[in-house]
Amino acid sequence: MLRYFISDLHLQAQRPEITAALLYFLEQIAKGADELYLLGDIFEAWIGDDYADPVMDQISPAFKRLAASGTQIFFIHGNRDFLLGESGAAQLSAQLLPEQTLIELSQGPALLMHGDELCLDDEAYQEFREMVRNPLWQQRFIQQSVAERLAIAQQLRQGSRAAGAMKSEDIMDVAQRAVVGAFNQSHAHFLIHGHTHRPARHQLAEGERIVLGDWGASGWYLRADDDALLLKEFTPS
Repeated sequence: MLRYFISDLHLQAQRPEITAALLYFLEQIAKGADELYLLGDIFEAWIGDDYADPVMDQISPAFKRLAASGTQIFFIHGNRDFLLGESGAAQLSAQLLPEQTLIELSQGPALLMHGDELCLDDEAYQEFREMVRNPLWQQRFIQQSVAERLAIAQQLRQGSRAAGAMKSEDIMDVAQRAVVGAFNQSHAHFLIHGHTHRPARHQLAEGERIVLGDWGASGWYLRADDDALLLKEFTPS
């Protein structure tokens, strides 16, 4: 079985090169895959399925073609697109998965997640995450107008960038105790996640942690087949 995993594209109208890279990936690299997993922060900001995101209009046909060719597509929420619902997922021909999902690779069980829940040392962020993942907060947010939601999303992004500039790199990375806990609780051999924008493969006593990369001038994916796992950076040709 051939699977691909991607995350942290942060798609937005202001970065058309990332949209172009995704279309290249879908049409040239992921073609023929059995499964494609989108592990969060695919969009820079998703303010609700009722908003006509211009980037979605550009990428939806490519996802539909991939699905029609036989590829199953799955979506796990990130900290930027946790409001994507069934309607939004349908535009990606994707099935929504729980924020932590265990799958079986040829090499052993793998736990999938976006990864922000692992950053326990960033206490301020974890408090924010708990607030915005609260269904009541989300309901109140969705009830506001599109213009109000866009403004709030912009304020949150600006606040996040400002806060990140003042935090140490260690605080914004995963906490080792969270990683060990995830392995022990799930009994997985692999932990696959994004969020930190630090693509790498880490071999631990509990298993292997594979971190997906964020997209910019180049893109990143994890390829898993019956023989091996390959974390690869690519540039559209």
